[in-house]
Amino acid sequence: MADIVSADVRSRMMSGIRGRNTKPELLLRKGLHRLGFRFRLHAPELPGKPDIVFPRYNAVLLAHGCFWHGHDCHLFKLPSTRQEFWQMKIERNRLVDARTMSALADLGWRVGVVWECALKGRTRLPFDDVLRTCADWLCNEAAGLEIAGE
Repeated sequence: MADIVSADVRSRMMSGIRGRNTKPELLLRKGLHRLGFRFRLHAPELPGKPDIVFPRYNAVLLAHGCFWHGHDCHLFKLPSTRQEFWQMKIERNRLVDARTMSALADLGWRVGVVWECALKGRTRLPFDDVLRTCADWLCNEAAGLEIAGE
């Protein structure tokens, strides 16, 4: 199926998508701040510049978009045009994610991932449950956390 917009319009649309301050990330930040958690954002000295850094808890939270990180859920669908390009891009993103999480763990950081599908779409979880799960994880010593939609 051909794209419904011109290449210039599609290019402009795609260039407007940013990796920081995404809606899922902002939701998590606001909710966790409301619960009393204090954090840093995009710490440049850490591998991958994690979205939300909790130095007090030695933990980081990553708000992953299901499309860009290739999550196996209803929000991810490989585009029908330029499939080889998109397949390589998503695979590279997954590889970078794995390296980043490994590097953070090697430095002693606990890594949590909240997938976009946990916050929106037909499989989303109640937002208070997501926040409570994040808060519980921050306060205990569990190494990792992954929250995805049902």
